[in-house]
Amino acid sequence: MLKITRIPVLVALGVGLAFAGCGDDDNASESASPPLPPAQASTPSTAAQKLELTADAGGALKYDKTSLSADAGPVEIVMTNPSQTPHNVVVEGNGIEEQKGPVVEKGGRSTVSADLEAGTYEFYCSVGQHREAGMEGTLTVR
Repeated sequence: MLKITRIPVLVALGVGLAFAGCGDDDNASESASPPLPPAQASTPSTAAQKLELTADAGGALKYDKTSLSADAGPVEIVMTNPSQTPHNVVVEGNGIEEQKGPVVEKGGRSTVSADLEAGTYEFYCSVGQHREAGMEGTLTVR
């Protein structure tokens, strides 16, 4: 009698394993597919507009430009100093209080950043009497 009871148990196990294997085939084909890349949001760039100035290399108290223009939004003014005299760049006006870049020596770069609305602003060097001597200009934001 033992032989008769073992056969149905073995048959039941075999049938169960066969069905289990069938179910895995469908899941295996799904998991074999490469994963989809994550969705990327299309957000507008908020990178600052970069405006460049250079102090006079000969030591005159002036920049190479007396006017700059930009679109409204984040703006970055970068002033390169090739002279022996320390300089910086500052922006103010149209509701923006004085935003100063660091004072830099020869070979340095002074950077000032601000989120600007349409209007007129001033940029200048705040070292000593440099502004009064003519180291200034107008920034027009549209």
